[in-house]
Amino acid sequence: MYKHVLIPTDGSELSSKAEAAGLAMARALDAKVTALTVTAPFQFIGIEPMMLVATEPEYEKAQAARAEKTLERVRMTAAAVGVPVETLRTVSSHPFEAIITTAKERGCDLIFMASHGRSGVAGLILGSVTSKVLTHSKIPVLVYR
Repeated sequence: MYKHVLIPTDGSELSSKAEAAGLAMARALDAKVTALTVTAPFQFIGIEPMMLVATEPEYEKAQAARAEKTLERVRMTAAAVGVPVETLRTVSSHPFEAIITTAKERGCDLIFMASHGRSGVAGLILGSVTSKVLTHSKIPVLVYR
């Protein structure tokens, strides 16, 4: 069935649950996993609070540390359930594009990701990375809630 699963994660609690579920599914399918976290590039005007008080090198260092912490959690969970995992961090202003591009480049045949379930005005204003991946991906997407 599926042999290579991409699990994008943003480090949130919901993503953590999706990581564990995705890894368990991959183990059941005897599939390998690529775990991806996408961080926003530094911008002089941005929505990330860290951008307002940090220089570009400080921001990059903080984002790299956060990404490493997130990916280390995935590596530890994967080791515990016996699933081979490759981890990757990428920088992009459009996480949904980075997720789809990574899935294509790595030969993934399934994207397994969480949905934060925003609706109403919050969903309209903030948008949803998951919704955008669902809309634009030609690779199957399994949404965990």
